[in-house]
Amino acid sequence: MVSLSTWFRYIANKLEYSVSISWKGKLTYLYGNKGDQMAPVMGGLGGTLLVRKLPAADPKRVSVGDVVVMKDPEKSDNYIVRRLAAIEGYEMVSTDEKDEPFVLDKDECWVLADNENMKPKEANDSRTFGPVPMRNIVGRAIYCLRTAVDHGPVQNSNDSMRKDSPVLEVELDVDEMMKNHKA
Repeated sequence: MVSLSTWFRYIANKLEYSVSISWKGKLTYLYGNKGDQMAPVMGGLGGTLLVRKLPAADPKRVSVGDVVVMKDPEKSDNYIVRRLAAIEGYEMVSTDEKDEPFVLDKDECWVLADNENMKPKEANDSRTFGPVPMRNIVGRAIYCLRTAVDHGPVQNSNDSMRKDSPVLEVELDVDEMMKNHKA
């Protein structure tokens, strides 16, 4: 049996480790988005995104309206960028009368491509692959660089933009994004 003092020392070590990792590491990473599924928000050719890491995706950390980076439900080695359209508890009603309405289960979400000119199969979103587990979400896009003169914050939910503003101010480096940008 482990003593109480051993548990306290163990927890102190875990806290020290967690603080040192979080202090040294950034809260963001760069992601090269390809394709026109998110046009016009991210341009027809994609762009370089500054993505805020999310330790766990849940309704407290992401909101409807956020642009998220997530594991592709059809190809788990790939990542896709889509807008969060609904979360657990939302009722989904199709414009097609043949489809029955349904409610998203706990820890499920519905994502959509922004490009309204694309057919659902081209858009590769929840209209094609259905609800997605929230755990597939790995980050929220907070800044998009399309070209040297066309870049700016990604329009997310008001709550997320408020939470992300200090991160954006501290970690945004447009020059670094340009170095990593593949036009």
